[in-house]
Amino acid sequence: MEFENLNNLQKDALKEIGNIGAGNAATSLSTLLNKRINMAVPNIFILPFSQVVELMGGAEKPVAGGYLQVSGIAPMSMLFVLPEDSLKLFLNILIGKPMSEKIQLDEMDISVLKEITNILAGSYLTALNGFTNIEFNPSVPALAFDMAGAILGNVLQLYGEVSDYALVIESIFMEEEKEVKGHFFLLPEPGTLEIMLQKLGVVF
Repeated sequence: MEFENLNNLQKDALKEIGNIGAGNAATSLSTLLNKRINMAVPNIFILPFSQVVELMGGAEKPVAGGYLQVSGIAPMSMLFVLPEDSLKLFLNILIGKPMSEKIQLDEMDISVLKEITNILAGSYLTALNGFTNIEFNPSVPALAFDMAGAILGNVLQLYGEVSDYALVIESIFMEEEKEVKGHFFLLPEPGTLEIMLQKLGVVF
């Protein structure tokens, strides 16, 4: 199956899961931060793995990457990426960190970003479980602030071979007039996306 050739029904099913996951994540974030955080998923698409680093802004682009591994019958890795400019605004929204010219992540920043990665992954996996009844077992998140190429290389080194394709969930976070755009990548191991689509009943 060529994942870039998903039909509209398959894309709609994946987008619906993404929207439900985003709704769950927005509720969790709002509760955690005691402020209203909205989330939107404008697009979900399948991307050849070789193009993931381009979507992250290119190999030299400084980004924050939260990543974890999911085990079970549908194993995958998950990667949440924010470019440097978005990261500054995101930390300002989350914990009121001042917008400085240069990013220096302290222990609190790292802890918060790991927790956000955990919430996002948990929200999407809960939505997936609700549609597929597949049990997902996520690991504890790790976090890095580095060039996009280095972070992607670390993910490959940590978790070994992944599929040739990534499921990309565009993620927009909103608080009042502030808006942050990031990307959440599901990196399925070979066979995982077929299993999920089959459980969704949208494989022909």
